[in-house]
Amino acid sequence: MRLLKVATCNLNQWAMDFDCNLKNVKESISRAKAAGAVIRLGPELEITGYGCEDHFLELDTINHAWDCLKELLIGDWTDGIFCSFGMPVLKGAERYNCQVLCLNRKIVMIRPKMWLANDGNYRELRWFTAWKQKEHLEDFLLPSDISEALSQTTVPFGYGYIQFLDTAVAAEVCEELFSPMPPHTELALNGVEVFLNASGSHHQLRKLDIRLRAFIGATHTRGGIYMYSNHQGCDGGRLYYDGCSCIVVNGDVVAQGSQFSLNDVELVVAQVDLDAVASLRGSISSFQEQASCKPKVASVAVPYKLCESFKLQKLLSSPLEIQYHSPEEEIAFGPGCWLWDYLRRSGASGFLLPLSGGADSSSVAAIVGCMCQLVVKAISDGDEQVKADAVRIGNYTDGQFPTDGKEFAGRIFYTVFMGSENSSDATRTRAKVLAEEIGSWHLDVSIDGVVSALLSLFQTLTGKRPRYKVDGGSNIENLGLQNIQARIRMVLAFMLASLLPWVHSKPGFFLVLGSSNVDEGLRGYLTKYDCSSADINPIGSISKQDLRRFLKWAAIHLGFSSLAEIEAAPPTAELEPIRSNYSQLDEVDMGMTYEELSVYGRLRKIFRCGPVSMFKNLCYKWGTKLTPAEISEKVKYFFKYYSINRHKMTVLTPSYHAESYSPEDNRFDLRQFLYNAKWPYQFRKIDELVEQLDADNVAITKPSNVETTKSAGGMGVVAAGSGNPSAGF
Repeated sequence: MRLLKVATCNLNQWAMDFDCNLKNVKESISRAKAAGAVIRLGPELEITGYGCEDHFLELDTINHAWDCLKELLIGDWTDGIFCSFGMPVLKGAERYNCQVLCLNRKIVMIRPKMWLANDGNYRELRWFTAWKQKEHLEDFLLPSDISEALSQTTVPFGYGYIQFLDTAVAAEVCEELFSPMPPHTELALNGVEVFLNASGSHHQLRKLDIRLRAFIGATHTRGGIYMYSNHQGCDGGRLYYDGCSCIVVNGDVVAQGSQFSLNDVELVVAQVDLDAVASLRGSISSFQEQASCKPKVASVAVPYKLCESFKLQKLLSSPLEIQYHSPEEEIAFGPGCWLWDYLRRSGASGFLLPLSGGADSSSVAAIVGCMCQLVVKAISDGDEQVKADAVRIGNYTDGQFPTDGKEFAGRIFYTVFMGSENSSDATRTRAKVLAEEIGSWHLDVSIDGVVSALLSLFQTLTGKRPRYKVDGGSNIENLGLQNIQARIRMVLAFMLASLLPWVHSKPGFFLVLGSSNVDEGLRGYLTKYDCSSADINPIGSISKQDLRRFLKWAAIHLGFSSLAEIEAAPPTAELEPIRSNYSQLDEVDMGMTYEELSVYGRLRKIFRCGPVSMFKNLCYKWGTKLTPAEISEKVKYFFKYYSINRHKMTVLTPSYHAESYSPEDNRFDLRQFLYNAKWPYQFRKIDELVEQLDADNVAITKPSNVETTKSAGGMGVVAAGSGNPSAGF
């Protein structure tokens, strides 16, 4: 037996905070050494933080990273433990995203990333160059101060592996695992037994299984120890990195870290037997044959042993059942942890939420309530950093600290019901009851006086006073009156967030939380600069359907029972007068259901459908119940309002990223915001297709063949995927 103890970790790094990052790196090494590990893996770009973005273009960022690495290497941090550190490196004129492999106060090799993440939320090619020289390792001249401190002039740089006396170890960096020809394939044929994957992977609903299956697949048919390390937390942007560092042996997960946590450092350790890898590889004929004619990969010889021989006292790690959270739990814990990081790092003293009593704002309130519960649990589990942050934010004195989530919420969470003459008693009551369950400090405010003052000012200026549509007004008047209410609420929310702490003799300021969901953003069903405009929004990339499922779950599992009644109520903006024969409803206003919006969103973003492609695919999806003419009208109606309202996405509140079809304009869904909303060419093409398809008749009859029905009725991959919440990974 060749026994090897390895450690990987989740680290909560903060972009550009080198003191914080270095502290966490050191803590992870200390814990790894205490556990007896001889390999320690940290996440991608851990020294700088992954989300530095254009700060990577600054030489200061690279120089500070070298200074931190020097501090690690001149101390005893790497004595007796092989460490992989993530940082940017400048080689000549090119900047690379690198893993710096170190042992016993020396740099053994620098491994630049070869395949960069450059889609979705990622823009690595903006800051880094992909390493393309696979044939050999080059000599890298170390910066003079580093060279002097380490007594090293050059180190091997490039694609290769480390050959120890008793095993071979190699790095495979994040995106490389998911490339069409991942490096671990040929590295395994070259005898590499331990793979180190340093990653910066963000949370997305229902995504974790895809990631874990990749680690399992990497070693299931070719053997190996696969170590994965990830960031965990909000490092300064819209993404939450969801940890889940793990260790896989021959396709079996033997150690798994948490996906959501308030801890700054979490270590994941496993004791493995490398002979199990050699045995599996020796039993696979095709592996043997391919290994015999493999392309050679460069290596660096290190005369050092990592393994120990058989000792019964050293118990081996066994396969585990993989732990997954339900989507409802992901919505609670992911945004909850993201909010906590944002709160403690922003210098704010709490959150303020306009709480309407509807599903969206109630979901945000429940997430804040969950955050408070997570803080109290972390403190009870002995997390001193969470305790220190909570004492500071909650303004506790005399040695007191949070012991109850509801009491903590009362200190750091304001909720405000901003009612008008159009608000119902039902929503006012729901908001009040939910605030009591969570423990927030709650206000009930009427905005009618401010609305009336603005309308009087308008009447003085123009001689006209607008009326609601139900009272005989035009659509323009009706919309204008709704927007006045919505924008007043935004102004009032920011005023209260800045001044209420002063009123209550609390230090600092409160952050305003937004509560528009991803479907409303896609359709543009929100007022520009209303309560959708806030400091941050934890649900801005979550669908209405997922939020409603979350409310049902939270009513039971978070203890906020009033959420069940809120979920059951029909969504309404309550911006128009309620009459015996009229009540404003979201889906009626939008002209489409939230379910339809999710379908449109997936087709538009995930499956890259323009109007014509969307029409064709929806003919397959809805062709058994709608005519081509009806489908045509739905597609045109969606694209009309999507394009008219696209400008609103340019000022969308920074939102937690959780959904593949998010329309967020800043970095994820990059499109123009001025459209020809008539789409003349595309809509004309649709009209031609409708005419060919016999517009007034249902195009597809329901299949009688059972096997066809099981395969989604002949819809095809795109149409079927448009209804799949897991599509887009």
